[in-house]
Amino acid sequence: MQNCKLANPGPLGLMGFGMTTILLNLHNAGVFPMTAVIISMGIFFGGMAQLLAGLLEYRKGNTFGMTAFLSYGAFWLSLIGILLLPKMGLADACSPEQLGVYLALWGCFTLLMFIGSLKHNRALQIVFGSLTLLFILLAAGNLSGSVMLLRIAGIEGIFCGASAIYLAMAEVINEQYGYALLPIGE
Repeated sequence: MQNCKLANPGPLGLMGFGMTTILLNLHNAGVFPMTAVIISMGIFFGGMAQLLAGLLEYRKGNTFGMTAFLSYGAFWLSLIGILLLPKMGLADACSPEQLGVYLALWGCFTLLMFIGSLKHNRALQIVFGSLTLLFILLAAGNLSGSVMLLRIAGIEGIFCGASAIYLAMAEVINEQYGYALLPIGE
């Protein structure tokens, strides 16, 4: 087999995660209601693009990237299922407590991924650290019924999504220029 350089699928996964996270958290922050914009982004860019990025990370032998992108791609698809299945009459709606437990489990997983990110650049650590905080705030807001905590989570989630977009574009731009035009804290 000819030795060929594989493209970096990380920016695709990070953009899918970042843009979808910002949209959902604009809703959580109270900026706009849940609409087809968020649902569609969750399915196609947050979900499917991250699944694709995860499979491509597998091809590159990157266990961390594969686990992150496949897991968070499945997160977005499962979250959309939680929202849509009851509307389609295919399942009962979940309670805020059930959603809180779901989000807390994702927070535990993300905390462990954050620990794994400590072997990577600072920008990735910020993405996983802020995502851990986001899941904690969302879980606490749902478990307590606190609208204020959910709004704070929304603001923090916008930051989290923006940090993922920054890292995605830093990886693309830095590769194009051949040097660290956008620093990521190597």
